[in-house]
Parts: sequence; C-alpha cells; structure tokens
Amino acid sequence: MDQQKMPPAVLRLLVIFPNVLSYLLLGGLIIYVTSNYDLLKSTDSLKVWLIFIAVLAPAAAFTTFRIVKKIRAGHM
Repeated sequence: MDQQKMPPAVLRLLVIFPNVLSYLLLGGLIIYVTSNYDLLKSTDSLKVWLIFIAVLAPAAAFTTFRIVKKIRAGHM
C-alpha cells in the first residue's frame, strides 16, 4: 500500500506549534512564580513550582534542538 507523505510545511507546523506553546507555558510559570513568590514560599509550594520549571525548561530546549536538527537534515 502506498502511503501518502505529509507536506513539509504542515509537518513543521504540527511539530513547532506545541513547542511554541511549551515556551509560552514556561514563561507563564516564571511570571506566576515571581509574582507570587512570597505566597508560594509561605505555603511551602514553591519547590513544586520550581520543579515544574526545572523540568519544562530543558525539555523545551531539547525539543527545539531536535526540531532544528531535523530541519537542517532535510527531514522536515
């Protein structure tokens, strides 16, 4: 069976859009933590939010690196 290929522009959009959303989420988390720092520290939930940021930041950066690598290789 001959499988149709997805156009590269659509493939890029489907891969890059969630990555952009992850950066927006990361920015929102950083703004939330900095604006509510005292409250989060007093309720002992600051560590949880910092762990979220520490996990999301490298994941978003690694995904961006892989996307750029695939685009340069001509796979997307």
